Amino acid sequence: QVRLAESGGGLVQPGGSLTLSCVASGNSIRPYTMGWYRQAPGKERELVAVMMRAGSTHYADSVEGRFTISRDNAKNTIWLQMNDLQPEDTAMYYCKQEPLATQEAYWGQGTQVTVAS
Repeated sequence: QVRLAESGGGLVQPGGSLTLSCVASGNSIRPYTMGWYRQAPGKERELVAVMMRAGSTHYADSVEGRFTISRDNAKNTIWLQMNDLQPEDTAMYYCKQEPLATQEAYWGQGTQVTVAS
């Protein structure tokens, strides 16, 4: 079975940094677009950043220039480096393996990021 496990969340002050990691087991992430999503209370889950197999990336406008997604296929791991964190970044952050045709998406259980003084 495919399992995605996020870690690295926590409490950080505004302007601080955190690095989230997501380790996949049960599959190789090599063929897949991998992404980070987040969901704040009372809001819908939104895309934060994705990285395609070939390395191209897309970021939400709200995090462009502050967040960086990276991956190491050999380690079955993706990261989200978050800099200059702001209170509006507070959310549960989820790792996602985007599906290929005829396949299913896989989600991690999430890691909480709280930005507050």
